[in-house]
Amino acid sequence: MPGKTPDSPQAAPSMTIRVNDVVRFVLEIAAFVILALWGFFAFPLPWPGILIGIGAPVFAILLWALFRSPKAVFAVDPFVKALVEIAIFSSAALGLWQLGQPILAAVFALVAAVSGVLNGRREITES
Repeated sequence: MPGKTPDSPQAAPSMTIRVNDVVRFVLEIAAFVILALWGFFAFPLPWPGILIGIGAPVFAILLWALFRSPKAVFAVDPFVKALVEIAIFSSAALGLWQLGQPILAAVFALVAAVSGVLNGRREITES
């Protein structure tokens, strides 16, 4: 359009997607899937396995949506965001451990920790 410049207030803000953003998204989805699998396989079916298999990831998604997502319902400081993230990712890693996958649990925990530290440093410098 003729009249629009990148500095004009009508120009859309550019969203930069970093590699760590993609890694974090994959970690989030993996954590929710792991929590569901943990609920279904670690507990006897049909009850409480179905309840926990559905309830654990739903609870984690609810926590993420309320406190941690980019469009979170509650605006909290980075410390609370980190606590929610640590709780969800740690639960997923412990779920893997309980399912008999200690190496996968350690790798998941390590990748989540490194990604969380990198994201936390970025959030603190941007605020």
